[in-house]
Amino acid sequence: MKRWPSLTLFTVILFALWLLLNDSLAPGQLLLGLILTVAITASTAAIRPLRAHPHHLLTALGLFFVVLIDIIRSNIAVAGIILGPAKRRFSSGFMKIPLDMRDPYGLAALACIITATPGTVWAGLSPDGGTLTIHVLDLQDEEAWVRTIKQRYERRLMEIFE
Repeated sequence: MKRWPSLTLFTVILFALWLLLNDSLAPGQLLLGLILTVAITASTAAIRPLRAHPHHLLTALGLFFVVLIDIIRSNIAVAGIILGPAKRRFSSGFMKIPLDMRDPYGLAALACIITATPGTVWAGLSPDGGTLTIHVLDLQDEEAWVRTIKQRYERRLMEIFE
């Protein structure tokens, strides 16, 4: 058990979540929650071979707000497409973006960011991990999307995870 501190934090979070979901501090719920969270933590430790080593937590906080603003903007843009005039044309499509990032946790975070942003979906990663394929609902300017992904997200994620 080399990962004791992270497993302890995972156990505490699961236990707190158990108590919140059950909305009870009864002794039986406390005991059952403790037994289940320790068992879950112990049984899932082996399937997490890689550990994330995030750095620059202020950069992560900044990235959170950048993503939040982008999600709000994207919600408004997608609503405009859906609720706008029927004759407005938009062209959706797939595009490829070259990536410099190789950290699996950074790539997972990028996948979450892209997929959580309305109008975009992570569609795939090349076998060598160097090219990302995304689908964009309103694809007007591919270069703008490449700049957005690389400068707003990938650069910050590389600073955090690599």
